[in-house]
Amino acid sequence: MFMPRLSDTTRAKRRQHVLTSAWRCFSRDGFHATSMDDIIAATAMSSSAVYRYFRSKEEIIRASAEEGVVRVGEIFVALLDRDPCPDPAETLTLLVAELRHRTDDPDYDMTRLALQTWAEALRDPVLHNRVRQLYLDTLDRIGELAQRWCDNGYLPPDADVQAVAAALLSIMFGMIVVHHVVDDVPADALRAGVALLGAATRTAAPTATPANQTTS
Repeated sequence: MFMPRLSDTTRAKRRQHVLTSAWRCFSRDGFHATSMDDIIAATAMSSSAVYRYFRSKEEIIRASAEEGVVRVGEIFVALLDRDPCPDPAETLTLLVAELRHRTDDPDYDMTRLALQTWAEALRDPVLHNRVRQLYLDTLDRIGELAQRWCDNGYLPPDADVQAVAAALLSIMFGMIVVHHVVDDVPADALRAGVALLGAATRTAAPTATPANQTTS
C-alpha cells in the first residue's frame, strides 16, 4: 500500500509533538523515571512513528536539553530586538516575568527540565559539550545587551561586558534553583539586592582585626 510522503512541515510538527509529549513526562517524573513507553503513550502515536524521529530516550533528552538552552538564548535575542533597549532594572523585571511564565505553563515546566539538564550534563559528556557551547552563545547575546547598556550610559563605557554577562546568567540559574528549592524572589527584591551588592562590591572589603588582637 502506497503511503504518501510527509512534508517537511508535517515532519517538523510531529517531531515537536514527540518532544512536547516527552516534556510533560519529564516535568512530572524526571528524565530517568520516564520510560520510552511513557513517552510513546503520551504522544498517542505508534511506537514505530515515535522511533522514526528519535531512536532512543537519550536522543530525546539531548534534544530537549538543547531546545531548552536555545530558548534561554532567545530571551536575550528578544531583548536586543526591543526599541528602546530595556535598562538593567527592567531586564531583571522581565527575567522574573519570564521565569513565572515558564513555570506556570499547565503542560510542562521548562525550568524543571533545566535543572535535570544540568545534572544530566555531568553524566553525559556529549550533552555537556553541546549545552556548554549553547550557553557560551547565550553569554555572547547577554554581552551584546551589556554593551548596549554601556552605549546608553547605564554602565561605564569601559565596563567588562563579559563579566556582566556571566553575572546575569548566574542570576538566571539561581532564580530557577531558588524557585524550586526555596521560594520565588519578587522582582523588586531582586533589583534591590543586586543594587546593594553592586554598591558593596565596588569598594574594597575592610581589613578585619582579629578578635584577640588589641590596638594601641
